[in-house]
Amino acid sequence: MNPATLEYVKQKFHSYYSRAFLPTPPSLEQREWGFIFFDQSPKVHMRRHMAFHSRDEVTSYVRTMVPRHMYFSTAYYALPSAATMNEKEWCGADLIFDLDADHIVQKVPYEVMLERVKAETFKLIAMLTDELGFSEKSLHLVFSGGRGYHIHIRDLEIRQWESAQRRELVDYVCGIGLDPAIMLQGREGDGGGWPLRYREALMEEVQQYLEMERGEALRCLAGKKGIGKGSAEKFMNSAVDLVAALSHPSTAVIPSRVLQLITSEEYPPLKERIASRAALTDEPVTTDVKRLIRAPASLHGGSGLRVVELSGPKDLEAFDPLCDAVVDFGEGMVNVDCAFPLAMTMMGEKYTLTKGLQKVPEEMAVFLCCRGIAEIAAVAPPPVH
Repeated sequence: MNPATLEYVKQKFHSYYSRAFLPTPPSLEQREWGFIFFDQSPKVHMRRHMAFHSRDEVTSYVRTMVPRHMYFSTAYYALPSAATMNEKEWCGADLIFDLDADHIVQKVPYEVMLERVKAETFKLIAMLTDELGFSEKSLHLVFSGGRGYHIHIRDLEIRQWESAQRRELVDYVCGIGLDPAIMLQGREGDGGGWPLRYREALMEEVQQYLEMERGEALRCLAGKKGIGKGSAEKFMNSAVDLVAALSHPSTAVIPSRVLQLITSEEYPPLKERIASRAALTDEPVTTDVKRLIRAPASLHGGSGLRVVELSGPKDLEAFDPLCDAVVDFGEGMVNVDCAFPLAMTMMGEKYTLTKGLQKVPEEMAVFLCCRGIAEIAAVAPPPVH
């Protein structure tokens, strides 16, 4: 940001914080806080190792300092303001899942990205509740203000879990370390969870060879390392029966030579199909027991959107970040200089912006400036004829 843009955004953040209600997390006195402020230094500096004793203290500090980003610890400490992590005396931590577009989808319009991340969030919620036994009431869902969602779980039973225990949960929802032999065992019932997802992914992979012209399928298979023409022929002759067996969870499947290759770590296509069925959460966030996380009701300095805590997973379907997380910064229009053309919707209005000077509403100006798409213009754009 140039100085004029930086000052404009800071003023808008100040206006918001001067009137905003800032909720605080449970056990406030045990939380460490961290802040990133508005400055022109090329290196980002976080002021952390801070603690507060009341919501009024938090509010007073934020209104005075006007942070660009605002965080609190997922961990509980005896001395959260101590200067070193060892001195803080760790007492436990919430379980956190972070679904961020960086790990899910790239190079798509912002609106598309948000929809894709929402779909992943629903996928994770289903795994946590239907397969891992967490109740919906224990899931505290937060829109990050940027490109995704956080799920906080504060159950006392898991507060003392170390990183290794949290890693097991991450591995499960991400589909990491699945053993093909276990996935292909026969099971009673519907064989839900990963056995079902694994079989579906494998069925798709086998089906693609059945949909090829037979000669092409044989050439494709025989061209893979360790697969000869005879093994490829045998596999294709049994492929229809294999798909049928995979569709019945109670039927055990014994891998052939070709199937062993397809289910191995050296075969990327099946891994990609499995990954598409996983909940692509940010693994280091969940395993880190001393993480800082964005504070609900704060503003995200990279978007100008509000960090929104939802009352529960049932609210997620109707939640629209580009309406529900947009702050009313005023009814004025602002001159901006866009670095490139952009089409997007905000507050139900479709905007088609061109490169260069133009006039946009305040909330759009804040978003564009925070995202690095535009700067505040010193001159007015030419009139539109």
